[in-house]
Amino acid sequence: MSEEQIVNPVNADVQESPVQEATATKKAPVPTQFDTAHDDFDWSIDKRNVSTYPKEERHKYDHVYDSTFKVINDGEMISGNVVGMTKTDVVINIGFKSDGLVSLNEFRDLPNLRIGDDVEVMVVEKEDREGHLHLSRKQARITRAWEKIVEMHRTGEVVTGVVTSKTKGGLIVDVYGMETFLPGSQIDVKPVTDYDQFVGKTMEFKVVKINEAIKNAVVSHKALIESDIEAQRAEIISKLEKGQVLEGTIKNITDFGAFLDLGGLDGLLYITDISWGRISHPSEVLKLDQKLNVVVLDFDDEKKRISLGLKQLTPHPWDTLPEHIREGEIVKGRVVNIEDYGAFLEIMPGVEGLVHVSEITWANNPINAKEFFKLGDEHSAKIVTLNKDERKMSLSIKQLSEDPWSTIEIKYPQGSRHNGMVKNITPYGVFVELEPGIGGMIHISDLSWLKRFNHPSEYTRAGQRIDVVILSIDKDNRKLQLGHKQLEEDPWNALEETFAIGTIHEGTVVKKDDKGAIVQLPYGLEGFAPNRHLAKEDGKSIGAEETAPFMVIEFDRNEKRIVVSHARIWEQSKHDEKEAQRKEARADQERTKKAVKNIQSRVEKTTLGDLGVLAELRKKLDDNASSDAPKAE
Repeated sequence: MSEEQIVNPVNADVQESPVQEATATKKAPVPTQFDTAHDDFDWSIDKRNVSTYPKEERHKYDHVYDSTFKVINDGEMISGNVVGMTKTDVVINIGFKSDGLVSLNEFRDLPNLRIGDDVEVMVVEKEDREGHLHLSRKQARITRAWEKIVEMHRTGEVVTGVVTSKTKGGLIVDVYGMETFLPGSQIDVKPVTDYDQFVGKTMEFKVVKINEAIKNAVVSHKALIESDIEAQRAEIISKLEKGQVLEGTIKNITDFGAFLDLGGLDGLLYITDISWGRISHPSEVLKLDQKLNVVVLDFDDEKKRISLGLKQLTPHPWDTLPEHIREGEIVKGRVVNIEDYGAFLEIMPGVEGLVHVSEITWANNPINAKEFFKLGDEHSAKIVTLNKDERKMSLSIKQLSEDPWSTIEIKYPQGSRHNGMVKNITPYGVFVELEPGIGGMIHISDLSWLKRFNHPSEYTRAGQRIDVVILSIDKDNRKLQLGHKQLEEDPWNALEETFAIGTIHEGTVVKKDDKGAIVQLPYGLEGFAPNRHLAKEDGKSIGAEETAPFMVIEFDRNEKRIVVSHARIWEQSKHDEKEAQRKEARADQERTKKAVKNIQSRVEKTTLGDLGVLAELRKKLDDNASSDAPKAE
């Protein structure tokens, strides 16, 4: 039954009129029509014995009823009272028409929750599909937490949170009941690899980033540490002075230097300020967590940079050179730097000398310092010059031994034969070392009597040994002219008869170019055939690697040059054949003339028969003459 309806007492189905009361005890006959007049019938009573309020009165009662409840909206935050608890739910009265149920899991942070406690909840729906009031304490907590987090981000205040779990790239932190993200790079100022050690800890953070759209926040513990460090830095820098000596702890070592912790402030010790001597890496003399005194070289208030020095705490080695380091003395040093012009030897930490390339060996041929020296190798050298004011020293390795050029004529007289090592090859010759400091060059033309080389590498290469003859000595310029082909007699004198002009020899084309071909001849000789002399009788040309007969058409002993021709052979053969034919024709003509002359001399007078014989002779002579005419050259 609705709130607008009311049930009448028993036997009150019909509201009786005074007339009806008087006749109530009487048995009424069955009416044939309605006993009550139409205008007197009470239409507010239906057959269910229920009556309805008038419209104005119903509105009045509705207003009174509604005024006893709170007006709430979906999404509204509201305080409620715990009026009941079950094993799974909490019944909360918020002053609405009905109570709401909230899962007990949403009160896990309140283990002592009791009936009568006040809690804050959010109205999710005033009426769900089943007509129930839907409340949520979890949504209320998240909303309040987000409001606090946004405020903390705006003000920069410190928040406290509990690290609940580890995730990819960082940690999950519960702040005011809401999950936030702590990146691994924001845990500490030092790199952190073990995230598990922080799970379950309560820590302080700063909210560094928020996303209103998805209600996501990023927190940082590192920011708090940096704030403390920054305050310490400001205090330390305010007291810094150049030349001040501080104690620091090495916290990091790099290729270019080391970072020291000066008690809340970092300083950089460059590799060049670690030692007066050269070092390849700071780790050679420094170790992590090592404590040492350093001097302040420079600092920048704005950039918070401090340059430190370690070697400056000791005097410069050049200012305290030992007595035994002076000109003319022999010292030992380690190669610390190599340049094209020479190498630097470290005699003692911070004291270096230069060995110029000209002071490596007595030989006059050029030496590559980067091939002679290696970093870290030790060499003995003689101090040639020493300048303490400019802190420069020149050294010499070659002066450790006697100058071999002073007695060069005795050990290497002109015409003597020796064996040496090919050290270098250039387009014009080969440099040969006979002994350390002594060497000379074989010109490319002095490698072979018979062959011509485009480059000496076609004959020899670096590292091979070769026999040589001393051709000449230039003592002033420290140069030897060497020869290799001079080890044998010049074969061109004996070959002049063998390869006389017109002689024919078997040859193989070994190389062709635009001008002609190189032909390999007997006895190791090479000849040159111009292109027109490579033509065959069939009109083609001799190709590479092809063997054919060649005729010598030029032989120059002084220039060591032989010119050959294949075409001249078959051209000469044709010419000889034509010449033989011409000679045979001339011989026939002479014989005919003689025969005619003999006949004429025996005839005393002409007869008709003789005339016939003479006519045949005349015709024969004419035919021979006409056949010889085109062959004339």
